[in-house]
Amino acid sequence: MNLQVFLCVLCVVLYLLYAYSKYKRSYWKRRNVLQGETHFFFGSIKNTIVGDVPMSSMVSDIYNKAIKEGRKFFGYYKFLAPAFVPVDLELVKCIMQTDFQHFVNRGILVDEDADPLSGNLFNLNDDKWRVMRSKLTAAFTSGKMKMIFQTMVENTISLQTVLNEHAIVNESVEMKDLLARFTTDIIGNVGFGLEVNSINNPDSEFRRQGVRAFKFGLRLKIKILCTMLFPVKLIKLFNISFTPADAEMFFIKLVQDTVNYREKNNVFRKDFLHLLIQLKNFGRVTNIDESQLVDKDGKSVECLTINEMAAQAFVFFLAGFETSATTMTFILIELSQNPEIQDKVRKEIQTVLKKFDGKLTYEAIGEMEYLEKVVSESLRKHPPLSLIPRICTKDYKVPDTDLIIKAGTSVDIPVLSIHRNPEFYPDPEKFDPERFSPENKSARHPFAYLPFGEGPRLCIGLRLGKLQVKVGICAILSKFRVQLNEKTQMPITYLPGIISVAKGGVYLNFESK
Repeated sequence: MNLQVFLCVLCVVLYLLYAYSKYKRSYWKRRNVLQGETHFFFGSIKNTIVGDVPMSSMVSDIYNKAIKEGRKFFGYYKFLAPAFVPVDLELVKCIMQTDFQHFVNRGILVDEDADPLSGNLFNLNDDKWRVMRSKLTAAFTSGKMKMIFQTMVENTISLQTVLNEHAIVNESVEMKDLLARFTTDIIGNVGFGLEVNSINNPDSEFRRQGVRAFKFGLRLKIKILCTMLFPVKLIKLFNISFTPADAEMFFIKLVQDTVNYREKNNVFRKDFLHLLIQLKNFGRVTNIDESQLVDKDGKSVECLTINEMAAQAFVFFLAGFETSATTMTFILIELSQNPEIQDKVRKEIQTVLKKFDGKLTYEAIGEMEYLEKVVSESLRKHPPLSLIPRICTKDYKVPDTDLIIKAGTSVDIPVLSIHRNPEFYPDPEKFDPERFSPENKSARHPFAYLPFGEGPRLCIGLRLGKLQVKVGICAILSKFRVQLNEKTQMPITYLPGIISVAKGGVYLNFESK
């Protein structure tokens, strides 16, 4: 083949690829569905893949356009694959609750052979998810929260000590890292029975593995790219793991060694791992006060394997430390910008603590109504998950339209966009805890507030997360006033990644008062 023929063939191939890409990127347009700007190969997500723009920003741009045009939904493209986004809250309710059977799964790759820790409750699909959810629900009741409350409080002492040391010399603190170490210590204790002490030892193995698991680097981007471009069966052939190898080994070995030690020595602790041991031995959670670890009556139901235990412990750790630390960080940023709100919530905390002889108790937390509003408003303005993923598992006809969402289509719930919609929250950039007064809450559509999701896949750790946040904020505000340091980049923008994290770090000053 001479050069001229080769160039002609190359041009034809390139043209066909371009024409194919253009046709695929007109999927929504051909169905009279609003879609955003697209690019060759990347679809709608070019700036997320090759830049540092969160996907939620791209979705928000199209969402705002859809609102102006009175659209109830829109579409975009993950490379050449169409993704559907509901705008109308009744449609959001249909997807997350009413017609949940069409949208049970998140569409996240689960390969328990290549990536054992991927088989956790957040990722699991269909019946496996239902069974695991049922088994783990007993671990997150209000009774279990009361049980671990004092452990949370005990971990605040080292947090207050560190903040006081910085306050004395008027030195700023990078809060996201400090609070992540604080929540790591709590989860290490209430989850695994370990004294992690990463507050004083930032290089602890537990903390290092948590940082690695959430790092949204090039390696993870490439793997996510593969899941968007290739069929699941093909990806599984290559044994791709999304969990860093050393993190996988660390958590599986940690669970294995701890279980072996406890069963061999009949060690009993009131923690999450004990509940998982019961699920391994009995197939169900019995009584947390029951110290028996070995099933003497035989196994009557399906029980967890060590890898399944490790997967649930892994997601308990990640979700428990990262989202709570992020939420506390955003609360403190907002309070530093709104001193009158800070004064009001500090006064409530100090007043309630005085009523309980200066002790932070479970009952005292329950009486802090304004603190509840502050936490809710921060979760409204800065939801940890800005998009909630779903996948259509069987064809779904969008109510009152002719549009069919085909099985296999990604569906993203635009949490951040909904939370910043002025129709639901007037002046949405303003931090206003009174949005969550009983009157204002009852006047809003229940699906206008989704920091923990909604419907059957509502976050199982909701109680734990909010309790941990309140304990941390009480420990800080009962002792200190918080001020924004000039090193913090304002206005707040988010880094690309799984969890909403402020770009440039969050630096605050504390005044003992």
